[in-house]
Amino acid sequence: MLDKVVIANRGEIALRILRACKELGIKTVAVYSKADRDLLHVRLADQTVCIGPAASKQSYLNIPAIISAAEVTGAQAIHPGYGFLAENADFAEAVEKSGFAFIGPRAESIRLMGNKVSAIVAMKAAGVPTVPGSDGAVTAENAIEMANYIGLPVIIKAAAGGGGRGMRVVHHEADVLDSLMVTKAEAGAAFGDDTVYMEKFLQHPRHVEIQVIGDGEGKAIHLYDRDCSLQRRHQKVVEEAPAPHIPQKLREEVYAACIRACEQIKYRGAGTFEFLYENERFYFIEMNTRVQVEHPVTEMVTGIDIIKEQLRVAAGLGLSVTQDQIKLQGHAVESRINAEDPKTFMPCPGKVNYYHAPGGPGIRMDSHLYSGYSVPPNYDSLIGKLIAHGPTRDVALRRLQNALDEIVIDGIKSNITLHRDVILQDPAFQKGGVDIHHLEKKLGLS
Repeated sequence: MLDKVVIANRGEIALRILRACKELGIKTVAVYSKADRDLLHVRLADQTVCIGPAASKQSYLNIPAIISAAEVTGAQAIHPGYGFLAENADFAEAVEKSGFAFIGPRAESIRLMGNKVSAIVAMKAAGVPTVPGSDGAVTAENAIEMANYIGLPVIIKAAAGGGGRGMRVVHHEADVLDSLMVTKAEAGAAFGDDTVYMEKFLQHPRHVEIQVIGDGEGKAIHLYDRDCSLQRRHQKVVEEAPAPHIPQKLREEVYAACIRACEQIKYRGAGTFEFLYENERFYFIEMNTRVQVEHPVTEMVTGIDIIKEQLRVAAGLGLSVTQDQIKLQGHAVESRINAEDPKTFMPCPGKVNYYHAPGGPGIRMDSHLYSGYSVPPNYDSLIGKLIAHGPTRDVALRRLQNALDEIVIDGIKSNITLHRDVILQDPAFQKGGVDIHHLEKKLGLS
C-alpha cells in the first residue's frame, strides 16, 4: 500500500480522501490556498503545504506547486479528487513523469475520453450505444447536411466541453450555421479548442450513469447505476442509486458494454459512463475519468469504498473484489447542499455560526463544515452531501426527509429548503423517473 498521499483538492472531497487514507494507514499531505487554511482536512492532515493565493489558477490549478509539495514532503502519490485538475491529462502526465503515482486514469485515457468526438468513436468500437450524430467534427461546410441527416432538433456541443458549457440546441435549419459559429466561439474561449460535434437532441431524457473501476491491466467491474436527472442548468441537484423504473435486461446490457469499453482501453481507477435514457434506450454522452461528486450513493448500495479502490489500484494491488461479489443492497438518495440562496441560486459565502449534522439509521453526511468555519467566496458553493440509505426507495426518501428536518446550518443561506420543501414534496419525484428538464420546469426556469 502507498505510504503517503498528497490530496490535491479542497472541501468535502479532500476530507473524504483523507479519511479513506487514514483507514488504510496512509499518511496524508493537505495542499491548500491562503483562503483555505482553516479547512477541516488541513487541520487533520499529517502534513500541510500552502500552494498559493486564493485564486484557483495560482493554487489548486498550479501544477508545479502541487508536484513540488509532493517532492518536499516525500509523498508517493497524488489524488486529484474531482474538479480542478482531476481530468487534466497534462497534470496526470506531469505527475507520473515526476516519479509519483497519479491516483486516476493514465493520461492517454483522460485525453481519449476528455474529447467527446474521440470518446464517441471509442465507445462505438466497444459496442456502447451512442446518440445518433456526427462521427467527427462539424464545420460550416457540412453542418446543414449533417443536421438534416440526423434530423432536427439537434444539439451542437464543444468536443472539449463540460459542466453544461459550450452547447446549443437548434430546432430550425435556418439557425444551424449561426448556432454553429456561436458554439465554436464559446468553445474556443472556454476550452481553448473550438472543435464541435452534433447529436440528435432528445426531448425528454433521463440522466443515468454507470460507475466502473478498472485495474489498469484489462480487468474492470461495474457498481451498477445512478439516476442524476434532477438538474438545474446542467448541474446535478439530487442523485440516487439504483435508477428507478429501468428494465433489468437493459441494465445488464449497458453494464456489459461499459465493462467491454474499460477492458479495451485498459482503464485504470474509478470512472463513470454517462448516458441519456429515453424510451427504454441508453445513449452514451461522455465518460468522467475521475471519482464523481455523487459516488456516496453507489457506496451505500454496494458496500464498496470507491476511494479505497482508487488507492489500491494506484498502489498496484488491483481490485479488492470481483464482479460476482458485488451485491445491490437497497436504495440511496443524495441531496447536494450548497451555500446559496434557495430562491435566486446566488452563492452565499460567510461564517457558519452553528452547524449540526443529522443522524439516524442509514444517514451519511459528507461535509467539511464546522461551527465557526467561514465559507470563502472563491470556489464552488458545494458545502456538503446528505445521503440517505434504506431497504427500499420509499424508506430512503423518508429518511432523507427526516435528516433535512434535523440539519442546521446557521449564519449562511443554503438550499436545504429547496430539497426539503420542494423536491421531496414533489409527487413526480416521489414516483421516480423524472426527466432532466423536470426541476427547471417546476422552478419556472424553462
